[in-house]
This record gives sequence, structure tokens and C-alpha cells, in this order.
Amino acid sequence: MKNTKTRKPTHPGEVLLEDVLKPLNLPISEAAKSLGVSRKTLSEIVNQKAGITPNMAVRIAYATNTSAESWIRMQGKYDLWLAMQEKINHIEKFPIAV
Repeated sequence: MKNTKTRKPTHPGEVLLEDVLKPLNLPISEAAKSLGVSRKTLSEIVNQKAGITPNMAVRIAYATNTSAESWIRMQGKYDLWLAMQEKINHIEKFPIAV
């Protein structure tokens, strides 16, 4: 089930860092405070060590005047791509109903 034909999607944490925080010259600690989360939590997201949860997507969307759905969609594409890179053993197709 390996899918190597499409490029790896950009992690939403990288988008947040490169397209929002850096252009605003906003340190992670200040951004975390604005979002109401710990610096560690936001640091893990922008360093791609953690994903964006629905709750975090709502916070980022409110702070950036974007949609929570767009952040969740980015995370979903990233997570699905990673899952498709793994070799999954012991799966059988369901019998086809006639």
C-alpha cells in the first residue's frame, strides 16, 4: 500500500511557522501566549514533532482569521501520506457481494 508517487505534504506546523509567525516576526513564546497554549506545545507543532488537533486548529484559525477546516485538512493530508508510506501486513480484502 506504499504511495511514493506524490510528494510529502507540508506539515501544518511548518506553514504556521513560515507563513504566519516569521512574517509577523512573532516569537513562539508570544504566539503560544496569544493562542492560550504552552510554548512547548506550540514548539512541538512548528518543529513537526506534534500534529494540529481540532482544538488547536480552532485556536489558530481564530488568531489568524483563517478556517479551522483548512488547518485540519492540512494535518489530515500529512497524516494520511505518512500512513500510506508504511507497509501494512495481514490485510485481506472483504469478499465482494454479488
